[in-house]
Amino acid sequence: MKKFFGEDVLLHTEAAKRLYDSVKALPVVDIHCHLDRKAIAADARFSGIGELWLSGDHYKWRAMRMLGVDEKYITGDASYREKFIKYAEILPKLVGSPLYYWTHFELKKIFGINAPLDGKTAEYIYERADKALSALSVRGLLKLFDVEYVATTDDPIDDVGDCGVYGKTRVAPTFRPDRLFAWDNEYIRQLGKTAGVAITTLDGLCAALGNRLDHFASHGCKMTDHGFSAFPRTYPTAERARELFSARGGAAFDAAAKEALNGYMLVWLAHEYARRGMTMQLHFAVTRNVNADMFGRCGADSGFDVSCDAQPIADLIAYLDAVGDAQRPETVLYTLNDANLSSVATAVGAFRKVRMGAAWWFNDTLGGIRRNLETIAEYSALGSNLGMLTDSRSFSSYSRIDFFRRILCDMIGEKVERGEYDEGAAFGVVADICYNNAKRIIS
Repeated sequence: MKKFFGEDVLLHTEAAKRLYDSVKALPVVDIHCHLDRKAIAADARFSGIGELWLSGDHYKWRAMRMLGVDEKYITGDASYREKFIKYAEILPKLVGSPLYYWTHFELKKIFGINAPLDGKTAEYIYERADKALSALSVRGLLKLFDVEYVATTDDPIDDVGDCGVYGKTRVAPTFRPDRLFAWDNEYIRQLGKTAGVAITTLDGLCAALGNRLDHFASHGCKMTDHGFSAFPRTYPTAERARELFSARGGAAFDAAAKEALNGYMLVWLAHEYARRGMTMQLHFAVTRNVNADMFGRCGADSGFDVSCDAQPIADLIAYLDAVGDAQRPETVLYTLNDANLSSVATAVGAFRKVRMGAAWWFNDTLGGIRRNLETIAEYSALGSNLGMLTDSRSFSSYSRIDFFRRILCDMIGEKVERGEYDEGAAFGVVADICYNNAKRIIS
């Protein structure tokens, strides 16, 4: 029997081990996360491992709910020690879950603890981890994981002045205008106020967005992002979009107007991103806040989002076609429903400057990551992949990068061992996927 979480965990061939040895120490370029910029700027500290792990990690919250833990120990007023112990008690039931892997990778990397976490070891591990964490700050964690670049997630009206270089880590904003696509009049007013533009027409709205894009660019923004359930099905002309915007007369937009304006703005923004050399990330096939009662109690980003129907490929194609090859920014696709992953991957091959992204969110499992990589390899071009990102609010979540690197090296190592792929080429392609490709798009 192999050692629990030994150095070769998830690496099943000698070739996989050699490949992993070549990339395990590469710096991390995190092109999509939800880390708190202010915590990085302030070099914040944590009261202990309970706060680090359980203050905002909805992955852990969902698992605890599924296993019957009372909400008091999840988002309630229990102490972090009590919450940590409850999490430890349910962890053995998460066999095969990425949480089980991430938890033990984090214990080993951050705290030097290489023992199973469960109800029996919880108190000992809590005390030992808290002692180790007392010497670590937010920036200390970023240094420990050798994080070179962090792209946070930011609304166009956010103040991103605290972006910058902290130690060896560059923190840059990501332009994410999702709130605009609800077409709420109050939000549009706030956007205009922030940009110093009176938004009474569609041209005024575009001027305000252009102003904010320039502001983000001045603070190092290289990444943009959009998250939605499905692509629009209508792409009106500029003239028609102006008419729809003006016709509301201050009233709320109806569903048809929203759909059309969403289509127009997604294309317009893509062109603006291309002009500024920004990469556009598209996250789709997600339904948010499905449990009305718990959403009311806990709020957004608390574990009540799910995948929705697979994205109709015809709608994805219509959007990519509407943007046009000549005016398209570098574009990365992420789907939360990978039922038609191969179809999405074939669409990538029909348009310039489009590539598949990492296995997103619920798909960042052992099987999900492997399935994503295999599909990209078979239907697209794996060598252009941008590797893993954390998509996380937790400063300890960089263990996910190591998780990914092991899976990638194991997959490609198998092909080397079977004589299906050249080992010399393998070293180059795993380095590109783990670091070089992402480094190029943020440089």
